[in-house]
Amino acid sequence: MNGQSNFNSLLSLPSVANGLDFLIIGQGICGTFLSYFLLKAGKKILVVDEDKPATASKVASGVINPVTGRRIVRTWRIEELLPFAWDAYSELGHELGVNLVKQCPVLDFHPTLQMKEAFDKRLNEEPEYLHKAEAVEWKQFFNYHFDIGEISPCLLIDINLMLDKWRKKLQAENALLSENFDLSDCTVNNDAVIYKNMTVKKIIFCDGVAGIENPYFRNLPYAPNKGEAVIAKIPGLSAEYIYKQGLSIVPWKEDLFWIGSSYEWNFTDDKPTVSFNEKVANQLKYWLKIPFEIVDHLASVRPANMERRPFVGLHPKFTSVGILNGMGTKGCSLAPFFAKQLTDNLIERKPIYADADVKRFEKTLEREMN
Repeated sequence: MNGQSNFNSLLSLPSVANGLDFLIIGQGICGTFLSYFLLKAGKKILVVDEDKPATASKVASGVINPVTGRRIVRTWRIEELLPFAWDAYSELGHELGVNLVKQCPVLDFHPTLQMKEAFDKRLNEEPEYLHKAEAVEWKQFFNYHFDIGEISPCLLIDINLMLDKWRKKLQAENALLSENFDLSDCTVNNDAVIYKNMTVKKIIFCDGVAGIENPYFRNLPYAPNKGEAVIAKIPGLSAEYIYKQGLSIVPWKEDLFWIGSSYEWNFTDDKPTVSFNEKVANQLKYWLKIPFEIVDHLASVRPANMERRPFVGLHPKFTSVGILNGMGTKGCSLAPFFAKQLTDNLIERKPIYADADVKRFEKTLEREMN
């Protein structure tokens, strides 16, 4: 049996009357990969997700960058996460009949001499990911005063294509409820969960920023932050690179580019702001030598947390309730990897990495829920 036929047979789920193994709340990157891996393992699942237009997953750039920060250090566990992400997105794309991932180097335009010197110093220390940019004449496209560094391999994921195609797959197989999940419709027991007229073995929350208000997990150290980005037409600019100088210019589709992002810890709502739009327009006027046109403006709130480590696993007290959340700005790399770890934990009781396992907050989570 070929891979596609086997996958389709896994998705031919019995009716909900025959019982479900897992109810998954949310179909962002986390919910998509958790449902995918559980289905591959032969489990019966149902995803509950309201198709909101602006979520953290849908607004994300889709970039997986192996280094981070002004010190240009490796991101957490990138040696495992990067190859796993390549395989996971490639495999899922194959099942869906689309290409979801490509390698796309970051060209780092050093804004100051100090930043150039810092990058040059790290070149010798981090040859696997840091390189001198190839001698391409970028002066016709950009204003810049110092050299350009290259970060590669980096991955670029078509997140919105993935979410859309996977949603349609779930809908076609009667494995999706397109509605807002209301916890008041849910009764949780230690051996099962009842949602409306359905009984499931476990419920797993992949609900992004909504998880901050979830009474089972609200005591976790969430630290939500707001991100904004614009979509712009930049005819003539190559879509084979990501361009970075404070802001990142990321290929989106055709001649469109995603440009952002902000990291706002103090905010009053999740809406786009005039100030960010103006700031980006002014920076692009300075940086770009070629015409551009801003055609859209996006904003959402990320489910980040104080530790910058995800929340993965079953609740230590309510063992029929689980979580896959808290990915922050690294959801594209963290979600596939820890969706697989959670799947293996749920089915085979394999351990979750201790620094990601939600059981590290056992005492906090065992407090009485308000």
